[in-house]
Amino acid sequence: MSEAKTQKIPMYAVLFTVIFKLLFLLTHYIQEDAFITWRVAQNLLDYGVIGFNGPTKISASTTHLYVLISYVFNAIFGKENFIEPLLIFNSILFTIGSLFLSHLLLKDAWNKAIFIFLIGILPPSIKISILGMEYGLLFFLEMALLYYGFYKSKKWAQIIFPVLILFTRIDTAIFLGTVFIIDVFWNKKIKWSYFLGGILGISAVLAFNWLYFGEFINNTIVAKKIAYDNHFTLEQNLEYFVQNFGNFWGMLKLPGNFNPLTFFLLIFELLSFIYLIRQKKHRNYFLWMVFVFGWIKQLIFLSQRSLFDWYYWVPQILLFVPVLIFILEQRVKRNLWLSLLMTFYIIPMFVFQTVHSIATGNGEWNYRRSIGLFLNTYEKDKNQWIFLEPAGYIPYFSGLKTIDEVGLVDKGVQRGILKDKANFWINTVKDRKPKYLLTYDDLYQRKDTEYYRLHYKLIKEFRVKDHLKSAYQIIEKIYILKPSGSDYNLYERID
Repeated sequence: MSEAKTQKIPMYAVLFTVIFKLLFLLTHYIQEDAFITWRVAQNLLDYGVIGFNGPTKISASTTHLYVLISYVFNAIFGKENFIEPLLIFNSILFTIGSLFLSHLLLKDAWNKAIFIFLIGILPPSIKISILGMEYGLLFFLEMALLYYGFYKSKKWAQIIFPVLILFTRIDTAIFLGTVFIIDVFWNKKIKWSYFLGGILGISAVLAFNWLYFGEFINNTIVAKKIAYDNHFTLEQNLEYFVQNFGNFWGMLKLPGNFNPLTFFLLIFELLSFIYLIRQKKHRNYFLWMVFVFGWIKQLIFLSQRSLFDWYYWVPQILLFVPVLIFILEQRVKRNLWLSLLMTFYIIPMFVFQTVHSIATGNGEWNYRRSIGLFLNTYEKDKNQWIFLEPAGYIPYFSGLKTIDEVGLVDKGVQRGILKDKANFWINTVKDRKPKYLLTYDDLYQRKDTEYYRLHYKLIKEFRVKDHLKSAYQIIEKIYILKPSGSDYNLYERID
């Protein structure tokens, strides 16, 4: 094969990986929070305002840039048809990002192609590609910064990409800061164009937040901090860490506190990294960047007891990178190493994620979406309010104005939590009088049952068990094996 054709092999791997992963679109596994971002985008389309409930401004989505991209896809494809094109776009962006990463770390074209495919079918990579959140865009921008800004030494990239990255997520300051520090230590000098890009990015996103929303930090970050602010003892923090360790480092969510596979993977990642950096190669510069960032991001978010697994997707991928490089560059028994990796890790992980996506897709798309569709038909007046948690599928498909229990889409809840956290729920109901309440439990069994019986009636019960049927026996077995979702009770105000 000619050299020109050989150099195209990684691009063919990008195309093949994207097409291969499109099969996951059939699972309809879309993250709840994606629908918050998409409703914000549609609110911008309908009202010209970045908000969630009509003309009220609120940064209900964590990501400004992805809101804008979602807005463009809604405008082009329409509200009914934009989701699949946007998910394909996300998958393409992520896979091109993995192509940039392969250029930073590998030389052989075939190794790059294998790297792109194996990285692409890891559980967090599949979720980044098809769950509808902003991480495909983010991964692309971060890897493009490293490739064009630091590998190709393009000053325009060092200035522009930090701005775009920070407008995607403000917490990417961790990534930008890690890259800056390692670059300074490695080269013993400051890249002033990159420093300028970081200053411009931070200044621009903070200025935008303040001038548009009247706040420096995105509302979603503030709301979660208020709602989930628990003061733990040292013992409780250690217990929390043990319980969640496997979720963050192991790419797996398994019951129980001890997952041997997680510890084995973590040790293998560390040993692979140490082995590679002992080789005096320029690529160590980028290895240090991605690996140290992976650790710092995980530790910072763990220290803040951040429960949401999507914070850890990109670090999980980057921490696994040394393992793939180590195996791909083995000169002796390389195929044996690769076969063992595929047999005992890649394929089991892929099967696990496939089952997880099918089951969770049923619980989200078939079940939770049906609640929103029911409300959409039941209540024609879209100016009516519903109080619930979470604020994704059901508000999106019902079209109703929404108060969520965390305060992501309504700041009144935050004020209620700060004023009286123990009673904010009943206080919100009494003060705001939403027409609909959607709850996990029976309101008539709560301590304020007299109020609920007087003002609200139960109109429908939604149960996960009613959505475990499928025309395909193997799919139904997966639904039953891993039922996904929560039971809900829907109440309507009667006065």
